[in-house]
Amino acid sequence: MAAPSAMLDRAASPTIDWTELAKDAVLAAVIAGLLALPFVGLETYDIGGGALGVRSHFDRVAIAVLAVLAGRFALQLSYRKYRGRLPGSAAAPMVRLAAWGSRHAPAITIVGIAFAVALPFLPFSSRYLVDLGTTVLIYVMLGWGLNIVVGLAGLLDLGYVAFYAVGAYTFALLARDLGFTFWEALPFAGLVAASFGILLGFPVLRLRGDYLAIVTLAFGEIIRLVITNWQSLTGGPNGIGGIPRPSFFGIPLTAADNGLAARLGIEFSPTHRIVFLFYIILALALLTNWVTIRLRRLPIGRAWEALREDEVACRALGINITTTKLTAFATGAMFGGFAGAFFATRQGFISPESFTFQESALVLAIVVLGGMGSQLGVALAALTMIGGFELFRGLEQYRMLVFGVAMVLLMIWRPRGLIGHRAPTVFLRHAQAISSDLVKEGHG
Repeated sequence: MAAPSAMLDRAASPTIDWTELAKDAVLAAVIAGLLALPFVGLETYDIGGGALGVRSHFDRVAIAVLAVLAGRFALQLSYRKYRGRLPGSAAAPMVRLAAWGSRHAPAITIVGIAFAVALPFLPFSSRYLVDLGTTVLIYVMLGWGLNIVVGLAGLLDLGYVAFYAVGAYTFALLARDLGFTFWEALPFAGLVAASFGILLGFPVLRLRGDYLAIVTLAFGEIIRLVITNWQSLTGGPNGIGGIPRPSFFGIPLTAADNGLAARLGIEFSPTHRIVFLFYIILALALLTNWVTIRLRRLPIGRAWEALREDEVACRALGINITTTKLTAFATGAMFGGFAGAFFATRQGFISPESFTFQESALVLAIVVLGGMGSQLGVALAALTMIGGFELFRGLEQYRMLVFGVAMVLLMIWRPRGLIGHRAPTVFLRHAQAISSDLVKEGHG
């Protein structure tokens, strides 16, 4: 008779059907080959005279098929082998990393802020690095704004770029037609974007899940088409140019005699404006983070979390669902409008091509990969994705493939993101004894 320990080991080790694994891997490889054949295996080129020729790259198709075959087989094997034991196996490092990040979030935040403040003055800093940091902070701010809607309230929004565009065009029109400065137009950009968030919120009050996603996607496309076709107001496809730059309390950052450099008695450098813009978006991003954290601890933030967990139970508790949803859309849209206003003043030119669905998808990917509801996770995901795009820029057509594979792998091992955070803001830290008089029939 086998020993009890051997029987337990045999019971804990699931049986593996190798034939089923092989069939699954071959099927995935065949599908990958059919998809890769037109996109990777065939390439058109100009042969002169307006005619196109076709080159075949079947070796690339074979590599893709073999990679999918091996990857699918290894993935299914690891899933069946470690099923039920993932916390102690391949997923353990990611779980420990996420737990460590959650425990040390305040320290990581302080170090990150200190590094961001000192970035322009570090020995290895350059204009390119500061400019890249500005771009990363724009997406961090957008991610934190969308995190209110998706991560805290649980409302899937695929048209967040619409508020980004509304904020940018509001600032551009106020600056061009009414002569507003950046600081004067910034609050109006946020308010107009928030009003559009409420405008979106009313039609989707009774929608959830896929239906909500479709409506928000349509809303984003409607805004883009309106911007493209309303040429008398927005300039249409030509966009709006000559958008003024922000000033330092009314002092321009130019080489003129009344510029900031001349008043400080230092030599003018174009880098001054880049650094100034970096600190502006850093301040706006930190403001977004601070407001979000404060709102989470208020009754409205707790209502968002209740809505995210269960809308039916939320209604049963007497929470006003209409107010809860509208405030989530309006608050998230306001921060998107702030980011859009900064984008407009940074670029000096905006057009509809800057506000496509790809931007919404990128911001949503940042929120999901970072961990819905996690401020630190969103910041790390934005840094990874935006910085990673620059890192793999030399790979051209392959960088999107690399990021696609990385996102799939991350969603397999960490389905809740890098630092998933769904803990409620209010809970009982210690068990409390209750008198027996309070739990009698009719009392508890």
